[in-house]
This record gives sequence, C-alpha cells and structure tokens, in this order.
Amino acid sequence: MRTEDLDTPFLAVDAGVLERNLTDGADRARRRGLAWRPHAKTHKSVAVARRQLAHGAAGLTLATVAEAEVFAAAGVDDLFLAYPVWAAGGRADRLRALAGRVRLRIGVDSVAGADRLAAALRGAPAQVLVEVDSGHHRTGVDPGDAGGLAARARAAGLAVAGVFTFPGHAYAPGARAAAAADEVAALSAAAAGLAAAGIEPLVRSGGSSPTEDLSPDLPDRWAPTESRPGVSVFGDAQQVELDAAGFDRCALTAVATVVHARPGHAVLDAGSKTLGADRAPWASGYGRLPGHPDARVTALSEHHATVAFGDEPVPEPGSRVRVVPNHVCSAVNLADHLVVLSGDGAGGDTVVDRWPVDARGANT
Repeated sequence: MRTEDLDTPFLAVDAGVLERNLTDGADRARRRGLAWRPHAKTHKSVAVARRQLAHGAAGLTLATVAEAEVFAAAGVDDLFLAYPVWAAGGRADRLRALAGRVRLRIGVDSVAGADRLAAALRGAPAQVLVEVDSGHHRTGVDPGDAGGLAARARAAGLAVAGVFTFPGHAYAPGARAAAAADEVAALSAAAAGLAAAGIEPLVRSGGSSPTEDLSPDLPDRWAPTESRPGVSVFGDAQQVELDAAGFDRCALTAVATVVHARPGHAVLDAGSKTLGADRAPWASGYGRLPGHPDARVTALSEHHATVAFGDEPVPEPGSRVRVVPNHVCSAVNLADHLVVLSGDGAGGDTVVDRWPVDARGANT
C-alpha cells in the first residue's frame, strides 16, 4: 500500500528518520554520561517506546498516571512521573497499585503534595524527586529550598532519590544556551541542598529537546545524571524555528490534500483537529511544509488549514502535501494511529505499518 491509497488527513512517520533520531538521541546522552529517559507524552506509542528501550533508554518519562498505566501494562517497568502529582481520590489507589508493579519515581514540589503522596503510597516502594524551578516558572521550588522540602518529604515517609527540573524557557528564540546553563546550575544547587540535609541526590534529572545537545561546562560533583527529551523523537516546526533541528529530523508529518487553491494561497484538509492549534507568540505560523520551506500555515479551522505560498507556485487542488505540526505532542494526541512509511529517510510513501497511539487521551 502507498500513501495515495489512504484518505487524508493522517499522521505519517518516516521509519528511517525515526531510527536516525533514536540513534542520535541515545548517542547524545551517552556522550554526556547521562541516562536517557525520553518523555513518552510525545509519541504515546508502545511501538515507539519499545524502540527507545532497544536503543538503550533507562526507562520512560511520563506526565500522568494514566500514561504510566498504559506503558506499565505493555511491560515497561521503569517509569518516572515528572509531574507534581496530586495523589487524591482514585488516583491515590492507582498510584499505589502502579508502585507495586514497576520501578516508579514521582515528582513533588510542595510539602502538601509530599504529605498527600505519602498518605497515598502507604509505604509502597516508590521514590520521589524534588522538582526545582530552573527558570521556566511553571512548577518546582526554588533550588535553595529543595533541601528543606526533601527533608520534609523524607520525614513524611517518602524515599527521596534526588531532584529534577524542566528548562522550558529554552522554548524561545535565542534562549537555548542560557536555559541549558540555568538547568545545570539549578540542579547543582538543589542537589547540594539535599546533601546538606543528609540526603544523597543520586538522581539529577533534566533535559528538553531544545537543550539536549548542549552541555554547559560547569564542572561540579552535582552535574546532571539523566536527560528527558521528548519532542526530538519526531521533531516539529517549533524545533525547526528554534534551530534545534532541521526538516531532515522531522520524522512525523501530517499528510494533507489541497482542497482549494487561489493565487498565493491553498487550503488543506488538515485543520486544528489534525495539526493541533498550538502557536507560540514567536512562531511564524501554525505549521511548516518541508517541501515548501517558504510557505506558512497562516490560519486554522477545525478541518481547514490556510497556507500562504508567497511567490512559490501554489499546488493544484487534489495535490498532497506534508505538514510538520508546530507542536508534535498535541498532534499525536489527536490521532488514533500513526501510519509508518518505508524507512528511506527521504519521504518515501510506501506504508509498512500502523502503530496505535496507545496513550491517546490518557490525561488523568
């Protein structure tokens, strides 16, 4: 079967580009002496996770208990919930059950959250990592407060294994290097705080796709031990526009049909329900077309994407084009399955497999 035999729109994965991304991701972590724990919220796919583990991943990072349950059921036995999980109600029972099945680490960033988690786990064999804010200002405590929180978590009965952060402020033009330095400095300061409180910070976990290839020269006994990139498994238009990847590293594209054309513009059948609607303030559009690098997706409706082609020839109605979503994680979560294409790494259109998006909608 070839792609022209399938109705559009659909999400396609080039197996050759994916394989290259997996190999390079594992190699980057290995060169830096880091454990590689990719974030599976990007792909939500057991098939992709198994390939990551085969390439040497130490385990998976996840955002929700439901995601963790999906991958645990598939046999992945080393999971980190990089999120300050509020362990109340049914979620508490699910966490405790999960901790009895897999090696589980869970994020905490408050005394209240730690107390709630300790009550939920009731001594189940899970570890916690204290989340610190390295500059993204979303969740996490100030690095200087990490030792105090770790001590309170330990007093509540939790096994504290270390610290983690997310340098999300790298998602801005020209910010990658500074965010990478902030990440290392925050982890180091937080780890020193744990050590001062008598807790060995064995795990110092960081990483993001924009920063995973950057290694600030900050010699310190508390350097990072683990990297958690997510998006780089597939790439997306944000990574291209941040100069963190090229189109040649975008393994996932939406295959769409031109349904309307006029001078300078075309409309595709892949709207926000296929591409997702994310657009950072600095992004040049709602997606990019690798075959038309000067084109921009300028507007989205649920089932329409308006593309401005500028001076380029506009594809005729019925033509098929490929679109790289702005934020691949959001696009994948809208799909039931991914169409896997022949691994020639050059946009081959032979369909070789379909992978379910196993953790689609696993948001609890």
